[in-house]
Parts: sequence; structure tokens; C-alpha cells
Amino acid sequence: MYDILTLNKISKIGLDKLDGAKYACSDSVAAPDAVLVRSASMHEMALSDKTVAVARAGAGVNNIPVADFAEKGVVVFNTPGANANAVKELVVCALFLSSRKIADSIDWCKTLKGEGDNVGKLVEKGKSSFVGPEILGKTLGVVGMGAIGALVAGAAQALGMSIVGYDPFLSAEAADAFRAKGMEITADMNDIYAKADYITLHLPLNDSTRGIVGSETIAKMKDGVRILNFARGELCDNASLLEALDSGKVAAYVTDFPTDDQIGHKGVTAIPHLGASTPESEDNCAVMAAQQIADYLEKGEIKNSVNYPAASLAPSFAVRTCLLHKEGEDILAKATAAAQSAGAQVAATFTESKKGMAYTVVDTDKEFDASIEGVIRARVLKA
Repeated sequence: MYDILTLNKISKIGLDKLDGAKYACSDSVAAPDAVLVRSASMHEMALSDKTVAVARAGAGVNNIPVADFAEKGVVVFNTPGANANAVKELVVCALFLSSRKIADSIDWCKTLKGEGDNVGKLVEKGKSSFVGPEILGKTLGVVGMGAIGALVAGAAQALGMSIVGYDPFLSAEAADAFRAKGMEITADMNDIYAKADYITLHLPLNDSTRGIVGSETIAKMKDGVRILNFARGELCDNASLLEALDSGKVAAYVTDFPTDDQIGHKGVTAIPHLGASTPESEDNCAVMAAQQIADYLEKGEIKNSVNYPAASLAPSFAVRTCLLHKEGEDILAKATAAAQSAGAQVAATFTESKKGMAYTVVDTDKEFDASIEGVIRARVLKA
């Protein structure tokens, strides 16, 4: 029986993917085999030595100490693409919110309550304060052409916008596919700044992206640019952004990661973090996270890990020894030698590395001693 700790409310549809005969899921497990989490912070959490995996039901993993867990042999999964459509729909909404001053106009209409028969006249007189441009024919700069960015680009193009996309990790094949659809893909962010009437951010937060929208980059943008941020608030330097809004350099900023300074500021439309807040998205993320946990616990397979390499393994095995270690250690040779010393026949092997961490798997006909120097964690699975 595997014990699974849930740190947030996880969709029942997702939890139902974990066979009740094999898994016990609870929010009060003291020593879980794995953890399912959405937004709860794990940075101050002391993991049990028994815990081998953490699955984030969502794409971002800023609430998880990914590198620290890697050092402890804990595989961290996320669910890229599971909530992509939900975020895409909110970003499309934000395109209109940034253009037509819809949120401000709604707030203004509320002030007319009690005006009785004068409401009609007041509405006609006041509507000129909320004039804004159409998005048809405008250029959208998409920074990050992953699962969400790609969907946003496609939806915006269908609404009549031109697309300029930037993603340094985009494969040549993917870039060509976007170009075949009539989108421009650039390797230079300056092209985004020079051409985009609207810029939407879809990239992770790290040391290289923090404050990517700041005084220097804003200066390169078109006057009156509209910026959408549904990725992470810290991608934008707050002081620079507010100054640009005050000067009119930036016409509008829409985000679901607002700060106290931004709320109520002219040109800012602040939304709670609603990107993935749909029942469909929560179900999709939970299903994917649960399946990844089950595949790893039962079969040693790794898919969508952010700190260990992907591992697609043979579906059947007698004994599977899974070894997590640092890159550069010749663990495969040591493990096969240990297996042979124990008289175990090696049926299949796998080894791969990612971000300095490595995963080695040895399938044998019987168990051998996996206490190998250099191994951070060893797991022995039996069919």
C-alpha cells in the first residue's frame, strides 16, 4: 500500500486514478510515499525519508524546493499543458480587457445606481471615457511559445492579430511549424519590443527572467504597448512598470499576480490568480499528476519531471532497481557489476541525466545489493 499526502484539495477525478487497493490518500499522512500539491508552499516542509516523489498539479513549481529535493533523491513532477486551455481563455479575455477599458467601465456603471431614468443619458454621455482600440490587425508578441503560449498565439491569430513569438528553447521543427501557420518566430527579443502592440508573457520565473520587463526593455517597446502577465508577477519590475503606466509609455497592464502598489493604479487590471481556476483544468492537472505518481511508484517511469530525466521503461520486469544519483557518476557500471556478483541476470538497463542529476535503472531476474557508492536513493521494485 502506498501512502499519498495531499497538501491541497485535489480533484476527486484525479485521486480516483489511484487504485484504492494500492493507494491511501489523505491530508494527514505523516510518512507519505509521495505528495500531491497544488499551490501550498513546501519550502519550509520537512519531508519524510520515505517520500520519493512530489507531483505538482499545475505547471509552475515555485512553491517547491526543486533543487533541494533533487539532492535528496525526490523526483518532482509537474503537469505542463493540463491547464493550458484555461489560461489561454483568460489571456484572450485580457486582450479585450486591456484594450476596451471594460473593467473600468463596469466599475463606473456601478456608480450610476440610484439615478433612475437618468441612467440611459448618463451612460451615453460617459461612455467616451472608455474608448479603446480593437485588436484586429494589431501585433501580439508572445514571449514563451510553450503549451500556453502556443494556444494563445493560435487564438489571437484566429481573432485577426499578427503573431511574433520568442522562445529560446523552441525546437527548429516547432519553430518551422509556427512559421507555416503564418507566425513570425524570432531569436531576438528586440523584435518583440519593436513590433508588438501587445506583449503576453508565458515563461518561467528564474534568475534570468526576473524583471525581464524593466526600464531598459520598456524603453524599447512601442509607445502605448499593452502588457499581459499571467505567468509570474516578478517577471515585471514593479517600479519601472508603474512609472511607464504613469507616463503613458505602457497603456495597460493586466495580470493575475497583482501587487499592492498595482491594485487601483491607473492602467492596471488586477485579477486574482484565476489562470487554472476551472473545474476542467483542476481535473486535468490532478489526473496527470496522479498518473505520473503511479507510474513512478509502481514502474519507476519518469515523465514531466523538473529535476530528473525522463525515463520510459519496458512495461514488464521481474526486479527493477532504480538509482538516483549525481551526473558523472558511473553508476550503471557499478550496478551491473553488483548484479553480476549476486548472480543476477541483467535483462535491460537505462541511464540518463538532467540538470546535474541522473537516473539509472537496471532490470534483473532477481534482487541484488543496491548499496552502491554515489547513489543518493535506491528503489527496488518487484513485479
